[in-house]
Amino acid sequence: MSATRLDTTHTGVSGRSRVTRANLAARAVPLIGMPLGIVLLLVVGAILSDRFLTLGNLVNVLINISILGVIVVGMTLVFITRGLADLSVPATVAVGAILTLGLQPAIGTLPAALVAILAALAAGCVNGLLIGYARINPVITTLAVSTIVLGIAQWSVGGVIVYGSDPAAQAFLNGRVFGIPVIVIVFLVVAVAGHLVLSRTTLGRWIYAAGSNPDATRASAVPLARTRASAFVLTAGLSGLAGVLLGVTLQTARPGIGAGYEFDAITAVVVGGISLLGGSGSIPRALGGLLFVAILNNILVLQGVPTPVQGIAKGLLIVGAVSLDIYLRRKGGRS
Repeated sequence: MSATRLDTTHTGVSGRSRVTRANLAARAVPLIGMPLGIVLLLVVGAILSDRFLTLGNLVNVLINISILGVIVVGMTLVFITRGLADLSVPATVAVGAILTLGLQPAIGTLPAALVAILAALAAGCVNGLLIGYARINPVITTLAVSTIVLGIAQWSVGGVIVYGSDPAAQAFLNGRVFGIPVIVIVFLVVAVAGHLVLSRTTLGRWIYAAGSNPDATRASAVPLARTRASAFVLTAGLSGLAGVLLGVTLQTARPGIGAGYEFDAITAVVVGGISLLGGSGSIPRALGGLLFVAILNNILVLQGVPTPVQGIAKGLLIVGAVSLDIYLRRKGGRS
């Protein structure tokens, strides 16, 4: 009898050991994998091109990811709430750019930018109401809102290109403060603010709760509908800000100026290990994914790889990242 109990106890301890190892692996891979991947890319880039590790090239990488990075912060919130993705990003980016440049001559750049961001927030409110309160599928909702908003943007400018009239604003955003590009500073401020919201505020706790267990969250005191709506409103506002930055730096805007930003943001977030199933992730991890993709793109450009091949590489990254997420979650589920 005692031998039997001893054997059972031993089996239980062994099972718990396997469980612990599985949990540790599931948690460690997303945390350690991305930094190691970035370091590996830096080594590969340095070997393939002597221009890769130059200060000018690395600064250009940061500048290139700054506008997209603002959108990634918002898209991360949507993913964590299990909102799938916000496909209205191209439209809200276009609204931000078009309204800013279109209103510049009449009211100035800063007031025009505020109006543009408010217009983007209005589109986000529509998304939030339909998704959070009416519980309509996020992909269908944001796609429909994107079509409507983009149509309004095209109608407002007659389908033509809008040009800026404030070169001083362009010079400021393209300038540097203590050697750091202003647009990079704006991106870092948004990233830090987003991280603090997720990690230090009640809204951040609600966002994680909404994605981890919606049924339990709905039964508790957490306002699930308002939380999900807030994620889409914030994403729209940040996309509008990205449009403002894009329009002012280029001094030109057209209805299709935001095309592709939603796919690039989704790529960065997924590669950063933010699960489509929600409930986990962070801003630093998403930005790690953004940096990884940006460095990979930079290496491909320096090597003269055609754009279609770069698209194939992004697609493979998404497939690999999603497959890894599913594998780790199943492994953790068995534990």
